[in-house]
Amino acid sequence: MSFDGIVTRSVVSELNSILLGGRIDKIYQHEKDEMLIQIYSKGKNHRLLISASSNNPRIYLTSSPKTNPLSPPMFCMLLRKHLTGSIILDIRQRGLDRVVIFTLSGKDELGNPTERELIVEIMGKHSNIILIDKDSRKIIDSIKRIPAEISRVRQLLPGFDYSFIESEGKVDPLQSDQNDFYDHLDKANGSQKIFKFLYQSFTGLSPLAGREICSIAGLDSDRVILSLDDNDKNNLLNGLNQFIQKVKNEEFKPVYILKEEDSNVEAFYAFPLSQYRGMNQIETNSVSKMLDFVYNSRDTSDRVKQKSASLKKILHTKLERAQNKLSKQREELLNSKDREKYKVYADLIQSNLYRINKGLDQVILENFYDENLEKLKVPLDPKTSPAENAQRYYKKYGKLKTANQLLLAQIPETESEISYIEHVLVSLENATDVKELDEIKDELILEGYIQRRSMKDRKKKVKLSGPLRFVSSEGFEIFVGRNNRQNEMLTMKIAKKEDIWLHTKGIPGSHVIIKTEGNSVPEQTLTEAGLLAAYYSKGRNSGSVEVDYTEKKYVRKPKNGKTGLVVYENQKTIVVNPSPAELDKIKKIED
Repeated sequence: MSFDGIVTRSVVSELNSILLGGRIDKIYQHEKDEMLIQIYSKGKNHRLLISASSNNPRIYLTSSPKTNPLSPPMFCMLLRKHLTGSIILDIRQRGLDRVVIFTLSGKDELGNPTERELIVEIMGKHSNIILIDKDSRKIIDSIKRIPAEISRVRQLLPGFDYSFIESEGKVDPLQSDQNDFYDHLDKANGSQKIFKFLYQSFTGLSPLAGREICSIAGLDSDRVILSLDDNDKNNLLNGLNQFIQKVKNEEFKPVYILKEEDSNVEAFYAFPLSQYRGMNQIETNSVSKMLDFVYNSRDTSDRVKQKSASLKKILHTKLERAQNKLSKQREELLNSKDREKYKVYADLIQSNLYRINKGLDQVILENFYDENLEKLKVPLDPKTSPAENAQRYYKKYGKLKTANQLLLAQIPETESEISYIEHVLVSLENATDVKELDEIKDELILEGYIQRRSMKDRKKKVKLSGPLRFVSSEGFEIFVGRNNRQNEMLTMKIAKKEDIWLHTKGIPGSHVIIKTEGNSVPEQTLTEAGLLAAYYSKGRNSGSVEVDYTEKKYVRKPKNGKTGLVVYENQKTIVVNPSPAELDKIKKIED
């Protein structure tokens, strides 16, 4: 990710075209370090998002609504007091730094006209939002106050003079020439990589920009300065000049690049990148729209990871316990199969009470259960009488017999629980938004794996969303369950008896239904549905996956079975390779 000075310049250019002359109507602070300012400009309301987050500092226009706290924080109240009703006179960037300055015309407490500046510093952990008086340059307040205990170099407190962060040793590439370039190159550490030299020598450049300049120059970005000859240095300078000329001319065409394997954002920038040549660079007509998509995707991804992590932890603990329980049950079942020998011991002792003296630790008796009447060594407890020894063996036999019957019923239940938990874990892996996680959490509450925290939670009902929908290349509609509850609804309520039901063989995964509408299903459609079944399963990353399929009428839910678990018969099996390239050919129907 790279919200550098070039992206900042692109944002400032767009903000000027949309917000200049606009009026600030409303101000919200939905996070401790994030603001949302509603601005009326050119007949429309616009939402300006400003974040001083250490991880994701940014500024752009957003279409996404935010949930606001019941009581606004102090900094929000202060901005409302000073800026509500103000007019935006100017929006500018400081050089090529990630600093955006809004000049605002409003009124002071006495109603007199005054001008203030809202300064947005997008600088990683040093990011901040600062309100100052334009004439005196005094700080009115900042979203993050920086006292001397935090920084001896630069304090940001009400009443203090405001000063910009200076980029030590760096030059502004918009104002520099070839002399500056060669001067920095001569002073650079010879073992420094080229792309690092670029972003550490010129303001506004990021590692991504450094690699892009190297790509334009036809140089390997990981080469070191010492390896460059005069021709390489000249090519690097030309690459830098070409790159900066695009910025000067404002040839902005915002793009983002998606990873092939998971469709997450690989990179974004203010214009197409030659270093990603050959990849799908998705252009947008607005840098704000691009950034809104990128950061919403990242925010959703982070929230899904964070929320699913706690559920996964609970389930992995439950799974480990269930697996240990199954192991013990199987061991006990194996031991219970030896129960008959204890009945034989008891019968033999009981039949020979008159021949056995108390105090023996064993006795050899004729085994009348054996055809050849072979003698059998029977262990004894010397502290008890022969009759008590017989009763002890009868009791042990009875316990093992009862245990065997119980274990034969309990083991399938434990196996079913393990299968259920594994299916839920696959659903968590496949979840792409918080709503899906809420559905899974609600399912786990209903199944008794999680307790509701409060009475309010008990009354809250999670509305179940619909399954994923696709259309095969031959026009057949294919449904894929997102979680166990959807799997059950899809198979038991939506599917008709003649529809085709698919599931990965012996692997936890989603239920998949091909709607036949009374028609026979072609092989290609069956393969595509099999690909979806494999992709939305634990075997997603496998080279080849076996998928069972049968008519829905041969699928049933066992008595007292857990949500989404079924048994089936009359199945056939196909083998598929769930590669992203193959899956891209199947059309998805958006909700």
